[in-house]
Amino acid sequence: MSAPTLVILAAGMASRYGSMKQTEGFGPHGETIMDYSIYDAIRAGFGKVVFIIRADFATAFKESFEPKLEGKIKTDYVYQSLDKFTEGFDVAADRVKPWGTAHALLCTKGVVNEPFAVINADDYYGKEAFEQAYQFLTHECDEKTYSILGYELSNTLSDNGTVSRGVCSINENNFLTQINERTKIYRNNTGQIVFEEEGVESPLQEDTRVSMNFMCFAPGFISLCESEFSAFLIKQGKELKSEFYIPYVAGRFKELGLGQVKVIPTHAKWFGVTYKEDAPGVKASIDQLVNDNVYPNKLW
Repeated sequence: MSAPTLVILAAGMASRYGSMKQTEGFGPHGETIMDYSIYDAIRAGFGKVVFIIRADFATAFKESFEPKLEGKIKTDYVYQSLDKFTEGFDVAADRVKPWGTAHALLCTKGVVNEPFAVINADDYYGKEAFEQAYQFLTHECDEKTYSILGYELSNTLSDNGTVSRGVCSINENNFLTQINERTKIYRNNTGQIVFEEEGVESPLQEDTRVSMNFMCFAPGFISLCESEFSAFLIKQGKELKSEFYIPYVAGRFKELGLGQVKVIPTHAKWFGVTYKEDAPGVKASIDQLVNDNVYPNKLW
């Protein structure tokens, strides 16, 4: 059995952040958040990393990562672009926004053919989460059983703006019953966590399990992304800002009776960079992890 693959979503436009945050250094020697994720994946047992990026920053990206990863883990690259998998569909000609994370994953069709985990480039997930993902991918994952690493909502907010989260509803056996993508979550003036939709605030519990786009799949999930993307384009292809999310497809997997999605509760520490104002806190968190000997001072 081949070692699982790590797929990293790094093609986002970083519109809220204002720069190419995927390659910004936060560690003592300029390490990116991705560096720490890849380091954790290697020591957990992953055998390959596939980067989903935009073709226009491929050269700079490869120059940054190839020298330090050579001989440590296999690498591959996939380019997300608006035209991929849209042939024959009536879509908005002036659309600029990418189609979303599930479309990005669809772009790995033919490249990823083994059990895999998928993560965001700009999120730190923690050593424990990669160990949990590796265990699932090598012992439980098949075409009828996928998983989501479930983080506590209260540990995933930003002090600098709203966040988007896949809010999980689970049964007594920790299997997903429903997942809803909430695109505007924050603490309101009373300190209550809420999500806002059409101007209406709805409360969420502090310990609600949410997807941070750290999910584990068998390769058949990519084919499901393809069929669901076709349905998405028929319904929302003319919209300029509609997005096709991985959590949505995971929810469809369950709704269609294709199998079950296990929500793996993790106590791993999460932090991320959504806004520029998040950067100092991320750097301080990484410095603390280095001081605690979770990582060496110089990662590579």
